[in-house]
Amino acid sequence: MIRIEHINLVIKNLEKSMAFYKAAFPHWQVRTQGGGEWYGKPRKWVHFGDDYQYLALNEFGEGENRNLQGHQVGLAHFAFETNDLDALIERMRNAGFDVDKDGADEPFRKNIYYVDPDGFEVEFVEYLSDLPAERNLSAEEG
Repeated sequence: MIRIEHINLVIKNLEKSMAFYKAAFPHWQVRTQGGGEWYGKPRKWVHFGDDYQYLALNEFGEGENRNLQGHQVGLAHFAFETNDLDALIERMRNAGFDVDKDGADEPFRKNIYYVDPDGFEVEFVEYLSDLPAERNLSAEEG
């Protein structure tokens, strides 16, 4: 078995990023944190997650993230599965974060996209079936 253990993001503002991800993942916590130097530049970092997965947030970023509507090489988005998308949307709204765009109209899943404070697109998916053939079906195929 292979699974994602963590995602390491270079960000600009740790406080803003933590506000976003704490709203999305209220059951997560700071696993560890610290500081140091990365290739000659000081940085603060936090590992925010649970016992099985986490986000490594590194506060020393410069410049802007890639244009999400462009064709530059880079990260398009990353996604997390939730068992209650409506509750996640409500938590995010209460924390001041609005949905950036809706997902496709799919028979066996719901999804939405947010853009975090550093310009990373984050997808959240709720599956409406436990059957892999249905979960993986796209509207274009159906």
